[in-house]
Amino acid sequence: MKIGLFIPCYVDQFYPKVGIATYELLQKLGCEVHFPMGQTCCGQPMANSGYQYLTKGCDANFIANFAGFDYIVCPSGSCVLHVKEHLHDEKQEEVAAEMRKKVFELTEFITDILKVDSIDGNFPYRVGMHVSCHGQRGLKLSQMTELNAPFFSKPEQLLHNIKGLDLVSLSRKDECCGFGGTFCVTEEAVSVKMGQDRIKDHENHQVDYITGGDMSCLMHLEGILKRQKSPIKTIHIAEILNSLEN
Repeated sequence: MKIGLFIPCYVDQFYPKVGIATYELLQKLGCEVHFPMGQTCCGQPMANSGYQYLTKGCDANFIANFAGFDYIVCPSGSCVLHVKEHLHDEKQEEVAAEMRKKVFELTEFITDILKVDSIDGNFPYRVGMHVSCHGQRGLKLSQMTELNAPFFSKPEQLLHNIKGLDLVSLSRKDECCGFGGTFCVTEEAVSVKMGQDRIKDHENHQVDYITGGDMSCLMHLEGILKRQKSPIKTIHIAEILNSLEN
């Protein structure tokens, strides 16, 4: 199985350890992983700001880098959802349409394509799971609490066999953190207050770490935690799952 590793630009620039953990984890799970060196931003920031027409170059570059893979895997639900919904190319529309079906968020790929139910590892800490909006409501990685339906969570499913990990049940399990991409710039005060509220829930449950599948949301929360001089740390789920024992 030939995998193209799609690493968001902010992860590449600010959190390279998340990209490395994703690469190593997929290799440990038996995948042939390749990192196309020519990849750049997928175009999500422009599209979210109302400038979809400026992303044509991003789309063409994405296709040029990832067209030859069986699957495209990314440790960011928001970037995956953007590609699934917005990847187009007038010159290669059939190729783009096929690629939209091949791009997967990391935990979704592990559970749905690799059919891995749980992962053995070691992370002896009390952890709160932040569920990002794009992953939950766009990719259906977990159930929404407002629905009268059975609970499921693909990320949490993978965390259950991690030794020592105490996954807490938050009071508001799927509340938005307020990041929202460019929303945190255009509506700074609202974004910060939403982030503070999200952190308060984790503080009330005395977590050591906040984890999640989108480093963008965790980056937003991390900034607030540091300004509050909080002992709580953030960590991407790939870094926890990469504690896989050989």
